[in-house]
Amino acid sequence: MTSESTLWDKRRGIIRSRKGGWVIGQGVYYGRYSLLDDLVGQVSYFQTLLLAVLDELPERRIADWVEAVYQCMSYPDPRLWCNHIGSLSGAVRSSPVAGVSAGILASDSSTYGPGVVMKEVYELYRNGLAQKKNRALLPQILRNCARRRGKRLIVSGFGRPIATADERIATMEQVSKKLGLEAGPYLMFAYDVEQYLLETQGESLNLTGYAVAVMMDFGWTRLQIQRISAIVVTSGVAACYSEACDNPPESFLPLQCEDIEYHGHAPRSVPDVGEEGGD
Repeated sequence: MTSESTLWDKRRGIIRSRKGGWVIGQGVYYGRYSLLDDLVGQVSYFQTLLLAVLDELPERRIADWVEAVYQCMSYPDPRLWCNHIGSLSGAVRSSPVAGVSAGILASDSSTYGPGVVMKEVYELYRNGLAQKKNRALLPQILRNCARRRGKRLIVSGFGRPIATADERIATMEQVSKKLGLEAGPYLMFAYDVEQYLLETQGESLNLTGYAVAVMMDFGWTRLQIQRISAIVVTSGVAACYSEACDNPPESFLPLQCEDIEYHGHAPRSVPDVGEEGGD
């Protein structure tokens, strides 16, 4: 047995978990917590969700804040592309699990959702705040950390594809105030970036930029933030799937032939039976 294979040999034929599991005849455990005795009916679902990712049970106010972000991140609007997938799934009568899961997967994009965008926002704040502490000026920080399209800076976490402001920020600020959560250094840095971008190109902080900053102030890592946010669009997708499934089959954005702009071969005659090429 070589040292390179030791880890795999120890796990051969055995499933090991530090997260917990079901001890048949005894109970179900999340780490040191009994699911049925310590968690069910005692803490919120979002506390359990965070426990599953963080390996520690958070304060109720932290879990309530994350729940509020979930509510804000999940509009029941079928024009949003993750919800659009849910609507199409309902229209063709896929199963609820398949339809909602497909919508969640569609959210993991480079423009929206918990995947690439949150990674880019996290790196912007982590690197940007470190440079600021080293007395770098904000314009230079953004030139180092952001992409450019023409004369405009493309800064993840700021701006929206259609709207010029994010109405959800004020709501989440009220939630944070109600829960007694004060702005930390990452959120203050996000506000500084927002002020600069408002003055230079009219773009403000969006909810993803706000949420990532607050979660970084909670001390969470990038992977933890992405895992916690993985299913953040669920309720919006479920709403659009359900409405489409309750309507007549395939009635979500049906197409007629003239709706399709065709650029293929011109129409061709089909030979009759007995002609060349026929049977």
